[in-house]
Amino acid sequence: MAQVVKRAYKYRFYPTPGQASELARTFGCVRLVYNKALEERTRAYRLEGRRVSYVESSARLTEWKRSGEFDFLSEVSSVPLQQALRHLQAAFANFFARRATYPTFKSKKKSRLSAEYTRSAFRWREGRLTLAKMDTPLAIVWSRPLPEGAEPSTVTVSKDAAGRWFVSLLVEDKIASLAPVEQSVGVDAGITSLAALSTGEKIVNPRHERAGRRRLARAQRALARKVKGSANRAKARLKVARVHARIADRRTDFLHKLTTRLVCENQTVVIEDLTVRTLVKNHSLARAICDASWRQMRGMLECKARWYGRELLVVGRWFPSSKLCSACGTLQEKMPLNVREWGCACGAMHDRDVNAAINILAAGLVERRNACGAGVRPQGRRPGGRPAEKQETLPVRVGTPGSSRGEDVNTRVLREDEEGGGGTSAALEAVVRRGRKGGGRPAPT
Repeated sequence: MAQVVKRAYKYRFYPTPGQASELARTFGCVRLVYNKALEERTRAYRLEGRRVSYVESSARLTEWKRSGEFDFLSEVSSVPLQQALRHLQAAFANFFARRATYPTFKSKKKSRLSAEYTRSAFRWREGRLTLAKMDTPLAIVWSRPLPEGAEPSTVTVSKDAAGRWFVSLLVEDKIASLAPVEQSVGVDAGITSLAALSTGEKIVNPRHERAGRRRLARAQRALARKVKGSANRAKARLKVARVHARIADRRTDFLHKLTTRLVCENQTVVIEDLTVRTLVKNHSLARAICDASWRQMRGMLECKARWYGRELLVVGRWFPSSKLCSACGTLQEKMPLNVREWGCACGAMHDRDVNAAINILAAGLVERRNACGAGVRPQGRRPGGRPAEKQETLPVRVGTPGSSRGEDVNTRVLREDEEGGGGTSAALEAVVRRGRKGGGRPAPT
């Protein structure tokens, strides 16, 4: 079944000197309008205790244009300025809904340079894009074709720190769901191997930042020797930015290929909910964790699973995937990070990452079964705010092997689900439920 989605196609383009000058002025005006509107809203709330709406901010923009101090705002297209106010309104909506922090001011040196044009501010004819206040179309490098008959509804022009210009076209695209398959896979993210699959396969971590570290260090040393404010320093800064851009592009390309493969080959993909913000506080591993980019990989999986009719399940961050034996369900007391292979009392030998991936897959199946069997009526909530569970929590024996051998947890969960539950499946279900409640510290993986 095909679905129509909003999809952005990003291309690189090469502006003429006149176009670059016009876009640079537009970027500056967009930043100015955003910052002044944010300042007005903050002042109104602190001094008067009232909220400023988008309509009031738009009226203030008209006053700024008519004043002698900011009359240059009329020299650029008005649409990107209005879009900046809408972005600020969305930022405040997210803040009041507790989805984001309080909006911050845009910096001239650090913030992303971009401007958004709606349908009334650009002309699209026969594959040629012309923005407002410009006489000639943009010289776009069409690295891939747009969907047949697509008409852009929004155009976003941006410039990165390396001096590259990009244009993003938002169009409606019809995406057909993939044919259903029977395979399911659990994914354990790591550093030594970027992802360990429940099938036993390990995806090698390319370590793109480490591969470009020597070139990056050389460029940064050259930058440090330049005088601040000089033209040579500006050139050296561009060299550093280009190295960073190359690393980021290679990482994004690799993650796109990996996530596309996982989604195409499996009907259900189960991952672990990792708190990257907390993990990077470990200064010994922060650089490697950032280079792995686990959050970016999860975002790609979520988007592609939704597009292609696949299922993505997320296991709670407290689930002890590394300490649980996938053969008998025994929960080990300790599992230091330096232990990469370990043996259980039941006789099973485990690779740490593959064992964790198997447990993640089994836990995801248990979570899905509980969600489907919780009944159609809305469940009451406990004082902690979590929905009531129908199943009772069963104790898990620590350090004592179970009775079933020669069968992994994933297979046993499916078999015992058909037979009516119990055994290792029930023990695993108890571990999953305890992890969902957030008891104790997260187990090292």
